[in-house]
Amino acid sequence: MVFKPQSFHEEEPVVEQEFPPDAVLETNVASALASAGGLDATDVSVIVDGSVVTLRGTVLLAGEVVRAEEVALSVPGVSATEHDLRARQP
Repeated sequence: MVFKPQSFHEEEPVVEQEFPPDAVLETNVASALASAGGLDATDVSVIVDGSVVTLRGTVLLAGEVVRAEEVALSVPGVSATEHDLRARQP
């Protein structure tokens, strides 16, 4: 086997978008949930579709469900939230 260096027709390749917007928004929401007070979001997953955030998983108390939605809505770029969150304790 012979190794040949990559050829880009004398032009450097251009990365159009390294991280898709959904992934960036997902990371921002997950970071906000992780650092928010009054909320244990260790078992919460974040799924983004456009500007709509879906939260899935479990939280400790019922009040944390509302808190998680408030935190997600406070992140720039989030227009709406949906959730499938369950509280371990009422």
